[in-house]
Amino acid sequence: MHVSTIILPLIGSLISGFGGRLLGYYGSSILSTSCVLTSFVFSIMIFYEVGLCNSVCYITLSPWINVGTLSINWGFIFDSVTSIMLIVVTSISTLVHIYSISYMGNDPHCPRFMSYLEIFTFFMLVLVTADNTVQMFLGWEGVGLASYLLINFWFTRLAANQSAIKALVVNRVGDFGLSIAIFAIFYIFNSVDYLTIFSLAPFFQNYSFSLLGFYVNSLTLIGLLLFIGAVGKSAQLGLHTWLPDAMEGPTPVSALIHAATMVTAGVFLMIRFSPLIEYSSTVLGTLIVFGSLTTFFAAMTGVFQNDLKRVIAYSTCSQLGYMIFACGLSCYNVSMFHLTNHAFFKALLFLSAGSIIHALADEQDMRRMGSLSYFLPVTYSLMLIGSLALAGFPFLSGFYSKDFILELSQISSSSNLNNSISALACWLGNLSVLFTAFYSFRLLYLTFLNNTNSIRKNIIAIHESDSLILTPLIVLAIGSIFVGYSTKDFFIGSGTNFWQASIFTLPFHSKCIEAEFINTSIKWLPFFLSMLGIGLASVLNLSKFVVLNWKVHSFFAFLSNKKWFWDPIYNRLFIYPTLTFGYNVTFRNLDRGFIELLGPYGMMNLIPLWAKSIKKFQTGQITHYIFFMVLGLFFFFFLFYLLKTLKYYYLLSLVLYLVLIFFI
Repeated sequence: MHVSTIILPLIGSLISGFGGRLLGYYGSSILSTSCVLTSFVFSIMIFYEVGLCNSVCYITLSPWINVGTLSINWGFIFDSVTSIMLIVVTSISTLVHIYSISYMGNDPHCPRFMSYLEIFTFFMLVLVTADNTVQMFLGWEGVGLASYLLINFWFTRLAANQSAIKALVVNRVGDFGLSIAIFAIFYIFNSVDYLTIFSLAPFFQNYSFSLLGFYVNSLTLIGLLLFIGAVGKSAQLGLHTWLPDAMEGPTPVSALIHAATMVTAGVFLMIRFSPLIEYSSTVLGTLIVFGSLTTFFAAMTGVFQNDLKRVIAYSTCSQLGYMIFACGLSCYNVSMFHLTNHAFFKALLFLSAGSIIHALADEQDMRRMGSLSYFLPVTYSLMLIGSLALAGFPFLSGFYSKDFILELSQISSSSNLNNSISALACWLGNLSVLFTAFYSFRLLYLTFLNNTNSIRKNIIAIHESDSLILTPLIVLAIGSIFVGYSTKDFFIGSGTNFWQASIFTLPFHSKCIEAEFINTSIKWLPFFLSMLGIGLASVLNLSKFVVLNWKVHSFFAFLSNKKWFWDPIYNRLFIYPTLTFGYNVTFRNLDRGFIELLGPYGMMNLIPLWAKSIKKFQTGQITHYIFFMVLGLFFFFFLFYLLKTLKYYYLLSLVLYLVLIFFI
């Protein structure tokens, strides 16, 4: 059952991909959805076994790599963190598959799309169930590859090509940091297995690396390198630029990337390596700073976006900042709790946005929408639930996890050694609540409640989506309402032993119990800020004073509308100098200069004029080159045969004769 949970999406992907022409649209859709649904059922069984019966399972299939002291096996670990991630990944993936059956019904390449979705799910399952860093890195890279294939699914579109390449290249920076971290882990612990690494971590608290004459604590260096990997995958500030551009892929892809697979990998990495991160206050402080800055930056930027999917994408970036923020506070269980809640309402928002785009003939600009509540009442109701959950409205899923993170930041700002960092992060997190509520309801007003700005042709064609699209939305809406309330005590309640040894926290770092006893007025602060954001959005959209409605004369408004110029800065500092160096130095001076003068052009001047006719054979056709390669291979075998059958001097005379004929 455990291995089948992982293997089934791979089997379905291979059959749907290679046999899509035989299975057709319905066959590939039913097969792929059935495989992922079966994995979801198995995940529920694993959750019952691990989470409720407290029975952790370790499986070793076969040896993989054995070189000296490096010994790696194909192995899987099923503990509390893995069981929750399995539920999240397989449930969201199943709903996205069902949604895609109708959403991608008119696409001629639907079997290929289903195959890519399943391979995405498979690699994410490999990542969360691996029991060693190398196997985890395999799933990590596989998730990046699958995201490239899905973002670039409509490969005839230039924007999709550019976005997929950008996502792949930006993530290479984080992947490089993670690979160096794996090398450092093996150098210190002589092992890549989780159990060995985590059990030996306390003994290496004072072990240091010597880098260029400086001594760096080993666990601190490993933690920072692991965080670089998380910055790339989870789109933290600095490497976040790929996430909004990833919206060029189909909407089901956006839901799967943002809710369950790609971006949650970095947060999962921080939670999985909590036994190493806990011993470095530097890494914890870095997580707090980057998480809070990402939360605030993304929330502010989302206010000034007009593309429907990009607004939700920046909200994902902001919520990921909360998760990293919580890991920096040593509250990994709260981070996992918010990850679980976020998966449901974020998938609901993206799939609801897909329903809107589907109804409006692929229109994504919110300024060209309006009054859709009359035409799409079900989608409006479901989008309202998702937006309220995102804004942290009381008794919805986002309220229980996000507000608890802010309460923990209040505790840390008054008791932590790095209280100045925690205080700054606390205020940035609370201000982000205001912006989150504002852009969530700005989206609702521009899309559903304001007067319509759509063209007549789109208005006439507007229709509510079919049952295959609405059913996953209803299921996600139920999860967005009840998951937070029903699992709060189970995940983060005082005295719960659900996480057991899968999450490690030093005793003096734990703050969950203290958060229960803070002042009630402080607990109400996120709610009041959220209501203030909703009120501001309502006033600016319902008021007749249009002058107040975002005159872009404000400095911050201008910067946010331009996404704080991250892309131009990267282009000026890194891209343009690299391209200029590549053209002027490596291409003009080396390839077209030094190498060609000593190579083709230089050698052509040293041979007889009649031999220059060889240039005619350089046609540029790969089929011609393959022909000459095969011909040369046969000539080599012929000479080898002569060497065995004739005497050596006969062969030597033959070779000399051919050489003389060639140069005379």
